[in-house]
Order: sequence, then structure tokens, then C-alpha cells
Amino acid sequence: MAQLHDLTAIQQRDALRSGEVSPLHLTAHYLARIARLDGQIGSFVEITADAAMARAERLTIEATSETRNGQLWGMPFADKDLVTRAGVPTRYGSQLHRDFVPDTTADQAAVLDEAGGISLGKTATPEFGLTGYTETLIGPPTRDPWHSANGAGGSSGGAAAAVAAGLLPLAPASDGGGSIRIPAATVGVVGIKPSRGRIPFATGLESPAGLSVSGPIARTVEDAAMLLDVQIAGRPYPYATRAMGEGPFLDAAGRPPASAHIGVTTVSPWDDADDIRLDSDAARAVDIAATLLAEAGYGVDQFAWRPRGYPEMFTTLWRTSAARMNLSDAELELVAPITAWLVREGRTLSGAQVLDALTAASAFERATITAFAPFDAVLTPALALPPRPIGWFDQADAARNFSQQVQYAPYSSFVNVAGLPAIVLPVTTDDAGHPVSVQLIGRPGGEAAIIAVAAQLERLAMRMPKPPLWNR
Repeated sequence: MAQLHDLTAIQQRDALRSGEVSPLHLTAHYLARIARLDGQIGSFVEITADAAMARAERLTIEATSETRNGQLWGMPFADKDLVTRAGVPTRYGSQLHRDFVPDTTADQAAVLDEAGGISLGKTATPEFGLTGYTETLIGPPTRDPWHSANGAGGSSGGAAAAVAAGLLPLAPASDGGGSIRIPAATVGVVGIKPSRGRIPFATGLESPAGLSVSGPIARTVEDAAMLLDVQIAGRPYPYATRAMGEGPFLDAAGRPPASAHIGVTTVSPWDDADDIRLDSDAARAVDIAATLLAEAGYGVDQFAWRPRGYPEMFTTLWRTSAARMNLSDAELELVAPITAWLVREGRTLSGAQVLDALTAASAFERATITAFAPFDAVLTPALALPPRPIGWFDQADAARNFSQQVQYAPYSSFVNVAGLPAIVLPVTTDDAGHPVSVQLIGRPGGEAAIIAVAAQLERLAMRMPKPPLWNR
């Protein structure tokens, strides 16, 4: 017999709207699963059960035909622990903020509240969201629900792990260099990184080189598209930054593209600088996806892409971003070595070096958009390596740690630099039954195209199994 978490987020939404399920019942179901299972995963750093149940009861009592039609009415979610919610601790994954309780709620959280959602707490993130794995000094690591010896990726590791384990139907997340796509691919769920300028409250334009945007994580392409529509609609644009292309993107997920030209590459911009070795399962996933799309009648072509000068430019940008944090020398002694290294390295950069990197980023953006322009979507691996064991990333040698993150996920950060939309989704499994994902990258403002292709690929690919703890 199917349980509530077996349903897709859209099916849960429809059950809420019809009255078959109440917000109170659905919230209680997820809170019970979190209480029972999250100790094995570490996806939550704060659980606000009392507040969630009170809100669910209020929504149930005050329900009208109009409120029931809210896109997230009665739907549980959780805030990433980089997002403030009034009265709820926000630690940013750091012991420096262990006791910080904000008195304001960020737009990222308020938008989902206004759509009728119910926050169950805070999902885990690495310190200040700086790394592609979620292991911190203030709590247990976040684990892959498929294999608890492995990490869940980062920086939205808690969000992805909670969705993969059936502790949430969907989750908001953020992505400055792969922070949605890396964990989503690690644990076998769907993650969308929108175009720069697409999300009103997180356009990317306010960060160096426009890297960081918000987006959704969910178990299906349709579910992720639904949450993306909510994130887009929640705030007006204060200035003319809206990415091209039309929503709602949930509609795109429901209609297979009549035609699409897919480019395929396993080249990454890091290939000439780091020891990038593509795992055989990751390569096979790309081959499977390309074959399925070709058999469905789409044009699928390998193409040559030879990016140059990327590693030095991105490393400078990432260090520049870290250097902006207002941390004293004493505080740098209390943070993770990778955080301290990034901040200190960033503070050694000259203005000329930063300007050169920003100029190089603009040139890289133009070159990448030009190279990808012939295609509606570019298919790449999502990750180069299988999920990494807890403790695999070097906690003493920060420079080696950074290199390890590149080796794990060399296909992520360049999409942020180019400002392009991308989606990751599982298409096959390895010999142990763990999902293996691919990435589809779109043109500027091309979310509709990659969502439509991804939804079609999802329908064509094997049906993904659930992690071992799913039915507990």
C-alpha cells in the first residue's frame, strides 16, 4: 500500500487540494519520518516541529477554495541553513553562528510561505556553503541515503538527502558552483540551476561574476519545475534582469519537445589543470541518455569543446567571494581549514587580479554560450566520480581539498560562470543499485527546453529504485 511519501509532490499537492489529505496529516507524516530516520542521515540541523504543526493546523482550519489552490498549500519543505527565518537558529554551517537567531525572514523562505508551504526546519549545509560536500565542525556529516558511509555532496547536501530519503517532498536550495546539482546527482534526485537573472530574489547579479542563484530539488522533473515556478512568481523584479523564456515551467515538463538538438561532451574546463578521471558508470550514463534521446528521434551529436584558462579564473573568483566575508583573524582560527584558506588566499589578491578574473569570466561566458548555441541542450556527466566516502575530502590540506572537489564535480561551476540553466537527473544505476545522473545545460533563459528534454528522458530511462530506508 502506497504511503504519502510514495506520492510525487504534485500528487501530494492534488491530494491536499481535493481534501483527501489535510496539511496537518501530511506535516505529521513527514515529521514522524524525520524523527525516525534522520539520525541515520543528518539532513536536518534544526527541526521546528511545533511551529510546523501549528501552521498546518491553521492552514487546515482556515482553508478556502482559493487558498487550497496555492501552489504549495499545505506542502512541507525546509529552509537551507544559509537562509534566515525569524526566530529559528541560522548557523550557516559554522560554529561562529552556533547561537545566532535572526529576527527577519529572507525572501527565499517568505516566498514559499506565501505560496502556502510549511517549513519543517533547516537543512544542513557546509560552512557558509563553500564546499561540494556537507561535513561541518558543528554537527554530524550529511550522508547519502543509499550508502551511509558516503557523503551526500554539497552545499545543499541536507536538502538533497532529505528529498532522496522521503523526509521532504521537495526542497529549495542554492547553487554558486554546483551546490544544487552536486548533491542532487550524488543522491539520485532532480536539481535545477536556473539562468542568471531568472529568480527574482536570487538573480545571481549581486554576487561576484554572478555565480550564485536559487533553485529547486525534487524527486521528479515535474516536481522540480513546479517549485521553480513558485520561486519565480514569488517576488516582482526590482530591475530589468528577467531571463528570456516563458513559464510556467511545469507546463514544459508535461509536453515532450517536438524536436531538439542535443550536443554531447565529456570535456570539462578543468581537464588541463587537474587529474580529472571520468568514472566508467558516469560515462555509461551519458551514453545511455544520448542513446535514449536519439532513439526518441532527437538529433544527438558529439561536439568538440576546448575551453581555455578556466581553472585560474574560477579559483580567483571563488577566493574573492570568500574574502568578502567579514571574519577576523581570531574567527579564522575557529572555522574549517578550507574556509580559512579560501578567505586568506582571497585577501592576498590584488584589485588587478580580481578585475582580470572578472574580465576572463565574461570572455568565458561569451565563448561558452557561442560554443553551446547550436544545441537546445548540452548533455554532460553530472559528476566525474561516484559518491565520496565521509572524510575523503582532506581536512588538513585545504589546497588538496579544493582539488579533490574539482576532481569530483568538474562539470558544475562553469555553468554558473556562463550564467546558463542546467538540470541533473538520474538515468541509470551502478552495479550496487545506486542512481547515476547526467546533466543537461541550456541556452540563456532556456529552462523550458532542458526541462522538456529532461522530463522526456526521465520517462524513457529506467525507473529509479528507492534507497534502503525508504519503507522504514
